[in-house]
Amino acid sequence: MAKKVETVSLIDTFAEFKELKNIDVKTLVSVLEESFRSVIAKMFGTDENYDVIVNPDKGDCEIWRNRKVVADEDFEDPNLQISLTEARKIDSSYEAGEEVTDEVIFSKFGRRAILNLRQTLASKVLELEKDSLYNKYIDKVGKIVSAEVYQIWKKEILLLDDEQNELLLPKTEQIPGDFYRKGETVRAVIDRVENENNNPKIILSRISPVFLQRLFEIEVPEINDGLITIKKIARIPGERAKIAVESYDERVDPVGACVGVKGSRIYGIVRELRNENIDVINYTTNISLFIQRSLSPATVSSIRLHEEESKAEVYLKPDQVSLAIGKGGLNIKLACMLTGYTIDVFRELEENQSEDIYLDEFKDEIDGWVIDAIKGIGIETAKDVLNAPREMLIEKTDLEEETVDDVIRVLKAEFENE
Repeated sequence: MAKKVETVSLIDTFAEFKELKNIDVKTLVSVLEESFRSVIAKMFGTDENYDVIVNPDKGDCEIWRNRKVVADEDFEDPNLQISLTEARKIDSSYEAGEEVTDEVIFSKFGRRAILNLRQTLASKVLELEKDSLYNKYIDKVGKIVSAEVYQIWKKEILLLDDEQNELLLPKTEQIPGDFYRKGETVRAVIDRVENENNNPKIILSRISPVFLQRLFEIEVPEINDGLITIKKIARIPGERAKIAVESYDERVDPVGACVGVKGSRIYGIVRELRNENIDVINYTTNISLFIQRSLSPATVSSIRLHEEESKAEVYLKPDQVSLAIGKGGLNIKLACMLTGYTIDVFRELEENQSEDIYLDEFKDEIDGWVIDAIKGIGIETAKDVLNAPREMLIEKTDLEEETVDDVIRVLKAEFENE
């Protein structure tokens, strides 16, 4: 009676794996056969002389052992051989050299064998699940997914998708200002799938430029239809972003289509990104024009390109400089990211201004290392320093604010004396 309980328990285990692990019948049969063979091989040293037949409809399996009939005096291995005397108890017609096939009742191997089988089966199913999870998500990298917040930790959030698969949203991939509670739904892009030691981790991101691109593809039908293409994206997550778009149909205004009537299309994206300001501009292969557009809302007076160094000197009227730089330097930083050029901003010289003076002429009043630091960012003359924004000088020269202010004071005094 005890053995029957073990057998039923074993069948229940199979049903449990099939139901809970969502494994298709063909794969289940293969895994079960592998598991049985693995246990048999451990018990007898080999499984080559066994036939394992899984019956998924009945929820059970049959095991048949094949043994060679040998003369009684040659009998050595009870797993691979059967003595002639024992064989003839089964059928009196057996002769030495023939093969005997008999059914093996697995439950008779004992509780330990059944426990071993369960552990082997669980291990193989877990491995199968991991492979399935990896294969499912490696093909979805770069796509948006919605998942429910399950657990919130200091460095990351654990989310569950519709199939209860675990996804991770690290703190470093969250937009500043992101705040979630358990049970809330989060939208993010699948950034990467790590698979160290066959332990897949699906990493999501909300700060990736790809997330912004996918949101535009959802909100703007013309992008999804191929009428508009997103050419470049630059983001400082939670603060500001610039996106360059191009239309393949002259009748379609790419910027207008992306923004929507009264901002209707872009509003949903801005809200999803925690009120991140988004500038949409027309893309062009004319790098000079592209740089000018990227500095919007500032109006550029003139521009000097150094294409071999990917640098640009941009000249603007004094009232446009602060617009070009933007709050905290965000606008010019994004323009550099978008165009791939290092952009230096200068105030436009007035026609009646006096002649310029090289910085080396001020070595009596300004330390040589300070002059070298300024020249190191490509500024050689006094008026270039005065025309350059103070914030840019501090950031690029890595000089103290007081030092930069002293330099500006000395240079201003020179021209005021004139």
